[in-house]
Amino acid sequence: MTLRLTNTLTRRCEPFEPLQPGKVSIYCCGVTVYDLCHLGHARSYIVWDVLRRYLLWSGYAVTFVQNFTDIDDKILRRAEEEGSSMEVVSERNIAAYQSDMAALHILPPDRMPRATRSLDAIRALIGELEAKGAAYSADGDVYFAVLRQAGYGRLSGRHLEEQQEGASGRTSEAEEARKRHPFDFALWKGAKPGEPSFPSPWGPGRPGWHIECSAMVREELGDTIDIHLGGADLIFPHHENEIAQSEAATGKPLARWWLHNGMVNVGGEKMSKSLGNFTTIRALLESGVRPMTLRLFVLQAHYRKPLDFTAEALAAAATGWKGLDAALGLGERHGAALGWSAPPAGAATPADAPEALGEELLRARERFAAAMDDDLNTSAALAVLFELARPLRALANRIERGEADEAAAGEAAVLEPRWRLLRQLAGVLGLEAEAAAATVDEAAIQRRIEERRAAKTARDFATADRIRAELAAEGIELIDRPGGVTEWVRS
Repeated sequence: MTLRLTNTLTRRCEPFEPLQPGKVSIYCCGVTVYDLCHLGHARSYIVWDVLRRYLLWSGYAVTFVQNFTDIDDKILRRAEEEGSSMEVVSERNIAAYQSDMAALHILPPDRMPRATRSLDAIRALIGELEAKGAAYSADGDVYFAVLRQAGYGRLSGRHLEEQQEGASGRTSEAEEARKRHPFDFALWKGAKPGEPSFPSPWGPGRPGWHIECSAMVREELGDTIDIHLGGADLIFPHHENEIAQSEAATGKPLARWWLHNGMVNVGGEKMSKSLGNFTTIRALLESGVRPMTLRLFVLQAHYRKPLDFTAEALAAAATGWKGLDAALGLGERHGAALGWSAPPAGAATPADAPEALGEELLRARERFAAAMDDDLNTSAALAVLFELARPLRALANRIERGEADEAAAGEAAVLEPRWRLLRQLAGVLGLEAEAAAATVDEAAIQRRIEERRAAKTARDFATADRIRAELAAEGIELIDRPGGVTEWVRS
């Protein structure tokens, strides 16, 4: 079966074929780094991590690029509230993002460009658009002329008369007054008094949100890429405007596939910072939710459908993960006693000799692949994992109860190939057995906590977040309590 993906641009589920055989180029819209990431971000980056892992497992060479938006009105407002700077806010939240993604076992992107480091490419692209008559300057601002771009609105399915002015929430009344058409959008924003700015042919200022991604896509991956990713809330105006800018400049399609994940809902409303109903990834993990529980919770629903966040659903995922973890951890925790060889290194690689599997396991592997080929049906793929896990979990439970005997040893020899396949397929979904508890140096941990506290006092949040991430990688989670007290627990 061939991988089929739902393309927002065509509104069809289509067989995936990359531009270059065996190679896939992917751009994923990253976060605007003015705050901690919430569960909605976790959903997006978990499902796109699974897409990437599945492509790798299927034998593709994947180049995965994801940006940081580190120039934005939201960042400036946060810096003003704190009495700090755009750089301080950005660096702190970039470090926090990287720590959160590592905790969720999300593969780091191959490249992570930042808007502040792509200014030459941004200015060059704006200049091209202006030279082609697709953009115009007005009092230090530069706007994209929407009426000059045929087909504007085809991604979102909206006509111009249906568009909402300022839909991104990043425009002011003064900016609207300078436009030739109400739906033109800013490519470059002239500097306001007291704001940080960068030089340009149009005067000091900073780039608009949409042009940043268009420039970074082209700079990192070229004029046309295979897949562009993001949440459904980015379809309009962000991705619509990306298409307009890029294709006006190059005359080529920006991306062949546009994939969008559904939103996380709380009480029937989209989880978002603007609504104040969000739960940060960090708060969830510090409350005791296991990272793999969170992955399992996200992957139980199809990526394009809404995901309802409830305590009951999270508890059900925790129960499911407990059983799956027992099966996945059987080899790591008891493999030597069972006579099993060391586990294979790396799960997100092409499958090893599937023809060597027995008929039952080969069918299981084929069902897993068929589910993933069906527009990343992770729910059906998980069903295969739980089926494979059942006898492994039963054996693990017997060993934990001290009931292993000669019969269990014979059973273990038969189950080893099953465990290896389970481990490989679970790795495609980014699910990995939790490490067994190990002896820790409590004094060393306390010293690191004190170093982190000193860094936070000095407002060196990048160092504080790096220390947290390093301890998390060692299986130590920090929990900040009221009054400046920090406790730690083993993962």
